[in-house]
This record gives sequence, C-alpha cells and structure tokens, in this order.
Amino acid sequence: MSSDSDEVEILMSNTSVQGGVNLEDVNLEDVNLEDVNLENIVNLEDGVQVEDGANVDGGANVISSSSSGPSEPFIGMLFEDVEDAQAFYKAYARRKGFAIRTNHTRLSKDDKTLCAVDYVCTREGFRRASRKEQDRTIPEPAETKIGCKAIMGIKKDGEKWIVNKFVVGHNHILLTPRSTSFLRGHRGVSKVQKKLIMTLNESCVPTRKIMSVLSKESGGDFNVGCIGKDVENYVGNKRRKVFEEGDARRLYSYFVDRQLKEPGFVFSMQVDKNGCMGSCFWADARSRAAYQYFGDVVTFDATFLTNIYKMPFVPFSGVNHHHQTIMFGCALLVSETAESYTWLLRTWQEAMLGRAPSTIITDDDKAMAKAIGEVLPNTIHRLCLWHILQKFPEHLAHAYNKYPNFQKDFRHCIHETITTEEFEQEWALILVKYELGENAWLQNLYARRDKWVPAYLRSTFCAGMSTTQRSESMNKFFKDYVKSSTMVSDFVHQYEKAIDALYFKEKEKDVRTKSTRAIMKTPLKIEEEAAMVYTRKSFMIFQNELFDSLLYQARKLSKEGETKTYGVNSYGKETPLYHVTLEGDEEHATCTCHKWEFMGILCRHILCVFGKKMKLDRLPQHYVLDDKSRPIPDIPSPEGHIREGLDEPMMRKTKTMLQLYDIVELGSQSVAKHNHLTVALEKVHKELLEMEDNVECSRACEPTKDDHNMGSQVISNFSQTVQDPPRVPTKGRPKSLREKNPKETHATKKRHCSICKNEGHAKNNCLSVR
Repeated sequence: MSSDSDEVEILMSNTSVQGGVNLEDVNLEDVNLEDVNLENIVNLEDGVQVEDGANVDGGANVISSSSSGPSEPFIGMLFEDVEDAQAFYKAYARRKGFAIRTNHTRLSKDDKTLCAVDYVCTREGFRRASRKEQDRTIPEPAETKIGCKAIMGIKKDGEKWIVNKFVVGHNHILLTPRSTSFLRGHRGVSKVQKKLIMTLNESCVPTRKIMSVLSKESGGDFNVGCIGKDVENYVGNKRRKVFEEGDARRLYSYFVDRQLKEPGFVFSMQVDKNGCMGSCFWADARSRAAYQYFGDVVTFDATFLTNIYKMPFVPFSGVNHHHQTIMFGCALLVSETAESYTWLLRTWQEAMLGRAPSTIITDDDKAMAKAIGEVLPNTIHRLCLWHILQKFPEHLAHAYNKYPNFQKDFRHCIHETITTEEFEQEWALILVKYELGENAWLQNLYARRDKWVPAYLRSTFCAGMSTTQRSESMNKFFKDYVKSSTMVSDFVHQYEKAIDALYFKEKEKDVRTKSTRAIMKTPLKIEEEAAMVYTRKSFMIFQNELFDSLLYQARKLSKEGETKTYGVNSYGKETPLYHVTLEGDEEHATCTCHKWEFMGILCRHILCVFGKKMKLDRLPQHYVLDDKSRPIPDIPSPEGHIREGLDEPMMRKTKTMLQLYDIVELGSQSVAKHNHLTVALEKVHKELLEMEDNVECSRACEPTKDDHNMGSQVISNFSQTVQDPPRVPTKGRPKSLREKNPKETHATKKRHCSICKNEGHAKNNCLSVR
C-alpha cells in the first residue's frame, strides 16, 4: 500500500506469526511486504496518506465509524465521539479473539478536556514487582499481562476523533469469537439482566439457577454476556450499598412508611446504649385480626436464624379454621434472655389489644418460661412434646441399651394412656421395672408432667397441636424466602411475601369451600349440616369421626340424677373403653378421649352415643366454634387497606410485559417483521423519554410539601442515632439455619465386631473370618 509521493508504513507489533498475527487480515495484493517496517510507529503528524488520493490532514475522503465498509481500524479512520471509537475497537477485538481496556488518556493543556485515548489489549504490560513480592495467604493468581503490543490510539481532530495509532499483532494465542464472551473485557450485566437478577435473588434463588434462567432467556450460555462471578459481584455491590446507607435505618423507614399506608400495622424497635438496633417486633392488620379469631392457642420458637446478624427469628403462629398455619406477628431478637422475651411478650400482647392466649406452646427453655410466667400468668404454658422426647435417648441411654422393651413400654405410657390415673400407674411401673427411681433428670421432668404429658393436657384446647410443629413448619416455610445472609431490611420484605402466600392459600381454601359441595358418606342430617357450617378440612375430619362412629357400640354404665355415663368401645373389642358422660338435656356430652376439648371436633364416641339416643338429626350450635364472621372494630379491616395504589406501577408493568411478549413473538417470525418492530420500538422509546422529561419538569415546578417533610423526618430521626446490629462473621460454609438438637449432634456409637472385638466393622465383614 504505497503512493508516488510518500511511503506508508503499516503499524504492526514486532512479533512473529506464531505470536498471534493472523495473516488472513493482510491483503497481499495491496501490500508490498518489502516496504513493511515492523519496528517504526508512524503518527499522523508525519502527514502520511492512508488511501490513494486521501490525505488525512486535508480532511478529504473521510470514513465514518457508522460506515458499513471497514471491519478493521486503520490510521486516519474518523469517529464521531470517543464512545463510537471504543465500541468499534471492542467489536473488532471480539471478532479477533481478545479483549481491550483503556490504557492512557491525555487532557488538553488549554481547557483540560480529553484530547487523546489509547486502547490496548488486556494483556498489555506486566504485573508490578511489588505485587509479586508481597506475602500471600493464598497462591498467587495466574498472570494476565504478558507485554502484548496491540493498540489503537485516537486523538481529537476538530469535532471528530481520528485513529493515529494502530498495532495489529499479539504475542499470545487469540480466542475464537465464541470464547471471547468469557473475557472480562467483553463481560457485563445488562440493565434488563440486573432487574431479573435482583428479582430472583430476593426470592432466594441461588446463583447457579439465576445463570440457568439467564441462559434460557438469552438463547444459550454463550449469549448471556456474563458469568456466575459477575452475578455474585453485582449482588454483593448492591448489598454493600445497603450497608453504607444503613440497614437499620432502611428497616425503620420501611416500618414508618408501612404504618402510614396501612393503619393496622404496628411495630416496635429497641435501641441499645451504643445506638445500635436491638430487638424489633412487627405485625400487620391481617395478623392482628387473625389473632382475635384464632388466638386461643399460640406457639413460638426461637431456634431459626434468618439474617446476617444471626438474630433469632421468633414467629407467633397458630391454626386457622382451615387447619393451616397462620401468623400472629413476629420478631427479631438480639438475645435469647428472659429480659428479651419479657419485652417481646409485653409488646406482642399490647399489639393484640391486650388479649392473652389460653394456651402457649414453647420448647423447654428457662428464659421463655420465666417471661411467660411474668407476662402471661393466666395462660396455660405447655412444653413441646417432641423436644421433650428427643432428650430421653440422651439422658436415658443406659436404659435404652440395657432393656430392649424400654422404648415400647415408655411410648405406651406417654401416648396410649387416656386418663391421668392410667399414666401415673404405668409411670410408677416403669420406674420400678427399669430401675429409674433415682434418676434426677427424670424426677425433674416428672415434676412438670402437667406441662407435657398428653394425659394431663387432653382437656385443654390446643387446636390439635401438642408440639411446636407449627412454628417449625413456619421455619421450614420461611427457608424458601430468606437465608442466613439476608439483611434485616430485606427480611421484612421477604416476610411480607411469605405472609401474602399464606393468606393467598387461605383465600383459596375459602373459595373452594364456598364454591363446591362436599360428598356425603351417610344419609344422616347431621352430616349435611356439618358440611354447611364447617370448612372443608374441618368437615372431612368430622365426617371421618361420624363414619367411624358406626363401628362402635355404646352401653349405659351408670346414672346419677340427670347425668348418664356410657361405655363406648369398638365392635368385637373390650378395650380400650371410653366413658361418655351425657347431661340431662342430652345435647352436652364429654368423653374421656377429650377430642372435642382438645381439637374442637366431636369424637366418634360422643357421636356413637348421640346415635344411640337418636340425636343425629342436627348439629348442636355449641359444637360449632366461632369463625371469622364477627367484625373487630379496634383493628382496621385488612381487606379495606390493600395497597392498591402502591401496586399500580407493577400492575401496569406486568400488563405491558404480557402485551410485548406477544408482539416480540410476532416480530421474530421474519427479518422484515423484526426490522419493522425495531423501528417502531425506537420511535416509541424516544416519545416516552420526551414524556418523562415533561413529567419531571412539572414535578419540579409543583413539589409536594407533605411528602418532602415526611421523607426528611424519617431520615433525620434515625440517621444519627440507630446503627446496624453487630455482624457475626462466619468462616467457610455457613452453618445450618436450624440449631441442632443435642441428639443430632451427639457422636454416633462406633460399631464393634463380636468376633475380634475391634471397632469400625461388624462380624459379617470381619477380616479374621475371611
């Protein structure tokens, strides 16, 4: 490539073909290889010509970056601005198999504006010696900089930018265009991907599954444009910004904003002497209203860790008329002390209009017991039966190992005894039979038998709950929404999503009960009436009891005045025998199984006696528990405060996305449709941007005073006083969210061979036998 007046030197790095020069990029017809100088770098100041009859200094025959002609930079190429030049060289690098970065920028001496930029290969230069010599706890990462000379330099030329340097060759192997998507210079998270990533991350979707979704949306892994590490970095940066703003401050702002928009929402937050956030409690109108209907029995458990500060999550839960778990509020505690539980119970009871539950179920925790005795003295405190039974193998291991029948007899004593007299009798026999009379732990547990033994608690209404399984099921439920690294300000949003999911399931059951008709198993009128007043789940339980009552027989045992006692047992069996006491009006009855008192559903034994007395024509009203029909005037109706206005932008976005999905499907059917859709979208985009500018101008002219004052009030209240709770760092893999029971962490017993007496194997694979 030469002219009569001047000789043009092609800029190439002083490398061999093996170093990465692609000979396909060189046009051998136009280039005289004898005239090529690989050592010199020619600048535009020399006044060279890049094409026949095209002098760059004179501005003739200018080639713009928007031209579809050149696919490779050349000296004298012009660009409208720096961004065009960078985009062009980056696209060129992607096709050739390398990545670029900005190496040098120069400013004008006059007005300090940008006047020159050099773009180089990412493998240009060398690692600093100081970084090589520093002490490292991990191995030194592989070197990426190996002195590559590839470069494209541009400088300001009037109103445009012109290429004044261009070196083609590389001293390293070039990748394929498809593989360049893994290079850092060609990776990036787009705006659309960022929104999708945050949506999935808020739903606790792991990075690998986020990448799977992005791959599906992009049409393949190589089209995503980023890797899993980029996703993790983006989420991490967002989290760091939250910590900079203040996690506790964002949480308080959310509480205040929620209370303004939902009058029934209440919250309380503690602050320690150092200004750090302490324990906090909150409950929405739906939870407070649900407690007034179904708050006779409450369970709460504090062994679930759901946030980065390792603050225990304490949910107050119960059971609704569909036998579903519902929430009565929740708290994050800074410590599990009696003082913390006392503050929590007082705050919770105040939020629930001062009403105390009839029964509360917890695990065997001394701090909880002390707080409950102080705040809820008239509430029956039950201990979780499951937690109690899990401690028996730990404290009575010698009895389990020495007596094979101990577990069977013990289980029968706990679960099969109906009356307290039967329990006391079998318990005394077990102490004597298995030599446990002197066991101090068992004596302490026996002294509190009225808190955990089923025979003592059958006459107490517990909505069918004997353990904290409702709280534990809620903990398992919340694992789908939160994780151990969740910040408290994000936790409340995830909690709201979880509560919405629970109430959605409740509404689904309501609709199913009202829009369907249950299938009858008997011709009895009481079954039809029960189907009308009970929810579908409660009716199914009642129906099974009614149907099974036909398998029982009742006979009169005694009569005292107007009270009659019947013995009920199944046909062909003498035991167990249940005693049903029938009052004079023959509509009130009690059974020794106490299912009605314990669960709120008539048992088969009472129904058997009603059948004998021909009382199955209707369901007495006093056997139908109160439901959600009565209003609660002290709590704003949760149905009347659905945040409709807040959800309007999201609803508009969802509607638009559904419409665009159909349009995009049509636009992808052919090239013509695609081009037409692209032009139309660009036009609409410009029009929307103009509309947005007009809206912003109108808002600037008419500011809302109340909103401004409220926003500043929220910020000024807590920005200087409340700090984030102390973070608990963890090493390596985070611990399990659930605190382990001692039995779970207890070391398993090693196997002993009965032949050689050694550990680690059994007799069936003993080496001595082989």
